[in-house]
This record gives sequence, C-alpha cells and structure tokens, in this order.
Amino acid sequence: MSVAKNLEELRAKVSSYPCTLVAVSKTKPVEMLEEAYKAGVRDFGENKVQELVDKYEQLPKDIQWHMIGHLQRNKVKYITPFVHMIHSVDSARLLKEIEKQARKEERVVDCLLQMHIAEEESKYGLSEEELFEILNGEMLAKARYVRIKGLMGMATFTENEQQIRKEFKSLKRIFEKVKADQQLPQNVEIKELSMGMSGDYQIALEEGSTMLRIGTTIFGERNYN
Repeated sequence: MSVAKNLEELRAKVSSYPCTLVAVSKTKPVEMLEEAYKAGVRDFGENKVQELVDKYEQLPKDIQWHMIGHLQRNKVKYITPFVHMIHSVDSARLLKEIEKQARKEERVVDCLLQMHIAEEESKYGLSEEELFEILNGEMLAKARYVRIKGLMGMATFTENEQQIRKEFKSLKRIFEKVKADQQLPQNVEIKELSMGMSGDYQIALEEGSTMLRIGTTIFGERNYN
C-alpha cells in the first residue's frame, strides 16, 4: 500500500472543492506520516494527547497538528505549546482551560466547537442551545488566547446516506446561523466547517465541508494492537 498513491487518488476526487485535508494519523507509525509529509501533507490529526505529543517531537516543525479526539481538561497543557487547532471543544469548561493554558504560552489557540449531530449516544458534542450559550457567554467575550474558527461534527456511523446527509445539512444550517450572527465577540471568526471522514467525505463536501478528517483512505485500516 502506498500512502502517496492513496493521497494522489484522494486529492483528485476532492480537487473541485475548496477544503483542507487533515490526514488522520492516529495509531500509525511515524514512517507512514513521513511518507505523507513527503507527498505534501502538512495538516495531521490525532485523537490522543500522548500520541500527538510524541509525533510532534519526532516530525518536522512546519506540520500543523490538529487535535480531533475528545480532550480531557487535565491534558490540555501538553498540547497548547504547539497545537494548530483543537476540533473537539465540547464544553465551556474545556474552552476555559484552553484559554488558561494558552495564556501561559502566550499564544492564541484556534478551536472548533464540536456539535452533537449524530443519533448515536456515544458521540460528544454541544446542542445548539449550548453552542449559543458559549458564543454569547462572558467567558468567551473576555478570552484573549482562544479563537473560535468554526464548528465540527461527526455523523452517525451508518450505511444510510440519507441520514448522514440530513445530519451534515443540520450542521451546515447551524454553521450559517452562527456566521450570520452580528453580535459575536471579536475572537469568533466562523470560517471552518470540519465534517467528513473516510466513509462519508463525499456527502460532507456536497453539504459544505471546508475541512475533511481522513485516515483510512490515506493510511489504510487502523492498527489497534
């Protein structure tokens, strides 16, 4: 299996859409990431803090690292010195911790607010009501070291394309609603809509995704051992 060839095929399929490709490298060895890097990838996504830190230390420093997995507040301090974007902000308390740790590093951390759009209980994320509570809340208005760049969501893991499309449509609707809000604080710049993975990226692109999180299509099946 060639990572470079997989990337070439994937890029050909998504080339007509203006989107950022985040190569999801969780559980993959550094050698495979190096192959993707040589093929021009600069955005990599990890879902575990320890693995993210380990790979950051071993790989070129012009890589933009995306934290895409559920993030515990006690782990935030390990990634704030270098992380490019945190996709999985699913509570005001987590956002507050990112602000606190980013202040210590004196760098602004870009974040996406994770929405709960799937019909599965296991997925993390905010309701629409919780989203606007954060966006209009005092904490965000006073924050100087976090910047909200958009929304992220994961569709239900299902073969039912109509359901996936419905969930992505609902996320796009919320995205447009937030974008149209004139009352948002200065540190909210709604530009990115992170939705779509290996199994559903085509639907996500059709529904307005600006950022794909692709693992299996690039690197092959995940290693769980």
